[in-house]
Amino acid sequence: MNYDAILVVSFGGPESREDVIPFLETVLRGKNIPRERLLTVADHYYHFEGKSPINQQTRDLMAALKTELERNGPSLPIYLGNRNWHPLLPDTLRKMKQDGIGRALGFVTSAYSSYSGCRQYREDIARAQSEVGPGAPAVDKLRAFFNHPGFIEATVERVQDALLAIPADARQTVQIVYTAHSIPLSMAHTSDYVRQLQEVQRLVSGALGQTNHVLVYQSRSGAPGQPWLEPDILDYLRRVKAENLGSAVVLAPISFLSDHMEVLYDLDVEAHQLCDSLGLPMTRAKTVGVHPKFIGMIRELIVERMNPESERRGLGMLGPRADVCAEDCCPPPQPGRPQPN
Repeated sequence: MNYDAILVVSFGGPESREDVIPFLETVLRGKNIPRERLLTVADHYYHFEGKSPINQQTRDLMAALKTELERNGPSLPIYLGNRNWHPLLPDTLRKMKQDGIGRALGFVTSAYSSYSGCRQYREDIARAQSEVGPGAPAVDKLRAFFNHPGFIEATVERVQDALLAIPADARQTVQIVYTAHSIPLSMAHTSDYVRQLQEVQRLVSGALGQTNHVLVYQSRSGAPGQPWLEPDILDYLRRVKAENLGSAVVLAPISFLSDHMEVLYDLDVEAHQLCDSLGLPMTRAKTVGVHPKFIGMIRELIVERMNPESERRGLGMLGPRADVCAEDCCPPPQPGRPQPN
């Protein structure tokens, strides 16, 4: 199929202190999140003067992808539309319509399958198309890529660099602590999110020859009584020290593509401070960011979608995800719905 452009769809983030509260209110609209939690998260942004690094990191990714496509093709214009902050998706789709873009491929900055990481982005695109009205560009989302060789190989190199940064006398029993964004259990039970994370954990540790590793969660934001994926990263680090599970830890944020606020604050500030207080040596692996293998992977996803006969690559037991999600894939969580065992 022919496409006229690439649309990068990201989360977005505030650019100043004045943006923080309006941004968080946009993120949390329609959700039962206590105001106190919003203000707590706002303090995380104020710690960095209110400016999220995600916007520049997304622009850096787009620049690297532009260079990759100019070098190896296909040469397509790249647009950015955010879910929660400027440039917002409706504004971007209006610009694309004005530029004569009829059909675009959408690259969502989320590697995994879940309601918030996949279907919700598709709903956001559909809502923006409805707002733009007749002539809004069609957008076909690229598939989930958690086990694509380019993503796995880039992650392996990032974790390897962090392992080498651990002091030599603490490396013998170092533990890799893979971290992922926690989501409500009601959402986890209706998607392959945990299964996919466990597969990435297995593939990366296998490539590194590491057997001491664990998957934990961070950045929970729900109401206090709502069950979310656990264990929490801070609780687990206390356990590492108390039970002597490792002489040091490498924190590897595998569910994030860039070193944005939740990585910088939750790991580089909170987790780092805790490890210092525990006397537990710690390093943090970088996210894939603009790693050349990851950027090459994005191009491969574009090429495979434009050429239906091309090979779809996916490592491990789960194989490559389908180009088009099933109609019942990753439904929104329903409060009160009985959950499977």
